Amino acid sequence: MIAFLKLLFRNKLAAGGLILFGLVVVLAVLTPILPLANPDATATGDRFQPPFSPDHVMGTDHLGRDLLSRLLWGTRLSLAVGFVAALLAAFLGSAIGIVAGYFGQRTDNIIMRLVDMLMAFPYILLALAIVAALGPGLVNAMIAVAAVNIPFFARNIRGVTVSLARREFVDAARLAGMGHLRIIVFELLPNVAPVIVIAMSTTVGWMILETAGLSFLGLGSQPPQADLGSMLGEARSAMITSPHTSIVPGIMIFVIVMSINLLGDGVRDALDPRLRSGALTRPSAATLVDRGRAPAQDEAPSDQDLLSIQNLSTEFRVGRRCYRAVREVSLQARAGECLGVIGESGSGKSVTALSVMGLVASPPGVITGGAVRLRGEDLLGADYERLRSLRGDKVAYIFQDPLSTLHPLYRVSDQLIEAIQAHHAMPKAQARRRALELLEAVQIPNAESRLSSFPHEMSGGMRQRVSIAMALINDPDVVIADEPTTALDVTVQAQVLAILDDLRRKRDLAIIFITHDFGLVAQLCDRVAVMYAGQIVEEGPAKDLLERPAHPYTKRLMACVPELGQGRRQLEAIAGLPPAVDQLPDGCAFAPRCDKAQPSCKTGLVALRQNVDLPRKVRCHFPEEVA
Repeated sequence: MIAFLKLLFRNKLAAGGLILFGLVVVLAVLTPILPLANPDATATGDRFQPPFSPDHVMGTDHLGRDLLSRLLWGTRLSLAVGFVAALLAAFLGSAIGIVAGYFGQRTDNIIMRLVDMLMAFPYILLALAIVAALGPGLVNAMIAVAAVNIPFFARNIRGVTVSLARREFVDAARLAGMGHLRIIVFELLPNVAPVIVIAMSTTVGWMILETAGLSFLGLGSQPPQADLGSMLGEARSAMITSPHTSIVPGIMIFVIVMSINLLGDGVRDALDPRLRSGALTRPSAATLVDRGRAPAQDEAPSDQDLLSIQNLSTEFRVGRRCYRAVREVSLQARAGECLGVIGESGSGKSVTALSVMGLVASPPGVITGGAVRLRGEDLLGADYERLRSLRGDKVAYIFQDPLSTLHPLYRVSDQLIEAIQAHHAMPKAQARRRALELLEAVQIPNAESRLSSFPHEMSGGMRQRVSIAMALINDPDVVIADEPTTALDVTVQAQVLAILDDLRRKRDLAIIFITHDFGLVAQLCDRVAVMYAGQIVEEGPAKDLLERPAHPYTKRLMACVPELGQGRRQLEAIAGLPPAVDQLPDGCAFAPRCDKAQPSCKTGLVALRQNVDLPRKVRCHFPEEVA
């Protein structure tokens, strides 16, 4: 509950709505014990008294009744009716939606067509028809408001249930012998409950407003009983001569509905698990750079260094915590070369890659130091328009999951053509020919017909080849491939790697290949950088590093890879877990898991130094002895 309130109060509008609505609820609860006049006592001699009159703080109405007393009692009644109507609509609508989504087929069609028939009528006309059939009265108005909102809940919950009803945990419950009712109550309901709460929080305000509207027309509460809508209805004849009789209940309706809507937006955001780890704001178009001043260029990159990363540091700031995901990473990507970046999950590989073009979400991501230079130009100091012109043109990305990278509603040709025309003024026909050439270059069979396919109509290997074609379609200088073969089977993986290797040699590309597979590194990469806890711990030529690892972490990581053979080698495992990047230890981050750690490893700074015996850099006081 405390965590929920913290998330809620990050949204200042929602916090304001909660405070305002809380005050209204407190007043409504305390109304019976407050020293108020009888709300139904008439005094025709005191009719239309202005505000701040003696004994009448807010004045009186057309029958001399005290407006303050009627306002508080009417607010109490309106809140109660609105919340009961919301609970009734949520219960019935959610039950209908869960049943329709769970059973599907004919049951779903029959139920949802009936719901569609209800939604075909304007909701206020349908509510009027229900009240006309049942007769005027506050209870009947509440029933009418609940009835017209049932379709809203039914449709929302049905959509969520459809996506859950075929999930593995539901199939497991069926296999365990659970009946339909138990599956609905114990498996589906807990998963859709947050959606129900969010729907209620965003609609209860409108239900109060709809109930007030029916009372305004004389179909809700009946005299002498007062709610906010009936007070407005009785005061409309005196709107010109005594406007305070309309303004007082009107302001209260506005305050209640506005505060509930603001609070509902905050509840929706706070219950969304995707937003719990960061601020409840939309990420900016480029990663925030907060490095004080642009760093001096320590050494000029060589002509072959297309991309030079120098002392890059990236953090995630969530509340009072600071997660140091990347710490002073330096890498160089050269023309025609493939640089492999390898390490355990969470070591900072992907964050480093995303930081190059400012793609780390801000908030909470912040680049706090270093430089990223493309042909000598510092990208971290560039404005958004410059970064946008380089993204996908000079620096391209290939991500792990092509199904989430490609747009599901656009054909392959449309997406490839858009990638070209976003950077170059080219006629559509010429862009289509260019797209066809790239699909043929990545060895997609029947490339002409595949241009008209949607992503879901293609296999995983073909979708990844389309992603490669999209990355190469503007002849970039640098391609960053973030685990592009993880989701593919071994045969397709080998084909994709062969395509990448062939294309980078023909086009003289610089490829940064991020992976956790040493086999792929040996097959594709010329140089390798090993990352741990956000730092480079070893860097050097791929062949030499794989044959003679110098850092204890590299050696232990390679020992975890199984080998084909007689099974005589014991499969190693690295004891412990990588450190949390918001609580990094002093000294070497790998020291708590290292067999060779000495007291000097746990204090001070361990620098990345050139090894005197090997053509590589190692961040270790006691590197492995190699022949």
